[in-house]
Amino acid sequence: MSVKPVVASSDSGFRQSPPTQGSNVYENDTVLQNILKRHLPPSVMSQVEPDLHRFGKLVVDEPGNHPRLRQYDAWCQRVDDIVLPNEWTQLHDIAAREGLVAIAYERPHGEYSRLYQFAKQYMYMPFSANVSCPLSMTDGAARIVELLGTPEMKQKYYKKLTSRDPREFWTSGQWMTERPGGSDVGRSETIAELEDEANNVWSVKGFKWFSSATTADMTMLLARTVDPKTGTVNPGSKGLSLYLAELRKEDGTLNGVRVHRLKDKYGTKALPTAELELVDMKAALMGKPHRGVPNITAILNITRIYSVAGTLAGVASSLAVAKDFARKREAFGKTLAMQPLHVETLVQLELVYRALAQMTFYECLLLGRTECIDENSEQVKADIKTLRFITPICKSFGCKIGIQAISECMEALGGQGYMEDVGIARAVRDAQVNTIWEGTTNVLGLDVLRVLKETKGEALFHFKEEVPVLENAAEAITIALEKVITFFSSVKNKLELEASARDLTFALGKILVGALLYEQAAWAVQSKLPNAEQDLTALARWCDPADLHKDIPQRDDKKVLEGKPGCPRKLQ
Repeated sequence: MSVKPVVASSDSGFRQSPPTQGSNVYENDTVLQNILKRHLPPSVMSQVEPDLHRFGKLVVDEPGNHPRLRQYDAWCQRVDDIVLPNEWTQLHDIAAREGLVAIAYERPHGEYSRLYQFAKQYMYMPFSANVSCPLSMTDGAARIVELLGTPEMKQKYYKKLTSRDPREFWTSGQWMTERPGGSDVGRSETIAELEDEANNVWSVKGFKWFSSATTADMTMLLARTVDPKTGTVNPGSKGLSLYLAELRKEDGTLNGVRVHRLKDKYGTKALPTAELELVDMKAALMGKPHRGVPNITAILNITRIYSVAGTLAGVASSLAVAKDFARKREAFGKTLAMQPLHVETLVQLELVYRALAQMTFYECLLLGRTECIDENSEQVKADIKTLRFITPICKSFGCKIGIQAISECMEALGGQGYMEDVGIARAVRDAQVNTIWEGTTNVLGLDVLRVLKETKGEALFHFKEEVPVLENAAEAITIALEKVITFFSSVKNKLELEASARDLTFALGKILVGALLYEQAAWAVQSKLPNAEQDLTALARWCDPADLHKDIPQRDDKKVLEGKPGCPRKLQ
């Protein structure tokens, strides 16, 4: 007896139930909830949590169109108009109404306002179409105006940068990079000449190679100050000053800005990034002349935290999809969530997510303290040192492990993860930039080394005080830190130290995470949380000595490199 095969019609057959991130980002994120409960006083938590529950339901689709440059109008008049999709404007308005910048400066909860602000930023970022990028620079610009601005600047710009009214809210750019040098800002060619001393008006001429937030209302930029008396400029970074400029004049025309082209980037496609020529751009000097690099550091300290937070957000959203897919996808007779190897992969990704969450919100906690408590207090002095030290560590180490985790989440969905409309592909591309802008991994590694040199290693010993000494995990953390201190103290050769900067930074990143996971687990046990076992498991896995110690650099006394002394490693 023969049986005719069943031929499926084109619209029949298996349909995989698609994975989702859940209906409420905040309610699905117990890690975030517990971090906030640990750091926030109960009175503050009771005030902010209803807003976080409400905001957690906010999910906005990525704009379907990308920005485009309309360089000329129909009459061949140059307009350099960057056209944005309507969704971008909507996201901009949401950011204003939700106080995604304002909360930090209204400071409704004092030193804890930064934690509250970044909790909302973190939930907003995966759905923000990269509006979070100009928000980061707007945040930094608000801080600079708060610190260095004249009363007139605060009245005009600070109010706009921190407004909750979409009609009044301004965003800011940050223009540093030029064609001769990226991180080497000392090679900047842009110059600023004094035009009106009484009104602090300067004329800026030059070329900015990477200008994100090109559609912002204003910008902070570095330029080489021309001495009004001698007509000369100082070379290197010491010749740079910080300037504030509006993007448009009162009549709506561009303020001495020519848009040469929009960058064709690997990711962050929704964010307009351009090459700009500045031709007699009117700007105002911020702070003292020739203090541009130290002054703009206030922006970098904040935007680097945004980079880590953005990476964390990408990991969280991608991991949520990967987990839900594992519960729904069947293979070889059972769901992926029932297959040990797949579960182990998700557990490792969960560990990275928890590490990033601890780093990000610890930075936010320190930032809030340094902004709200008397800077002469011993606690704030210690917090300033710690924040200065860990910011490049968290940015370089966190963004690096984060992009790897998002890529692994893509693989966890198999071929579907590689599909554009699933969303993880965009998350991979967008997260990659966090390892690059505001300092690459190597640049930040050298920055960590710089802090250690400036403090003669004091930063490491202060860092040691942050590590609790308890039980096996704490012992592994303490031993690892001792090894780092020993290495730094014993290596006197500059070349060897520089070549080891990346390993040193990653080792410190692992140690910092270990300390923070320890504190989280200890609090969870003491608080008798129902999921405290998860925190203990994360701590035990992270503080496995074989893994915790493996990135710690070792001395290489052979020092062989083309016959030159001081080489940390022999070439293979």
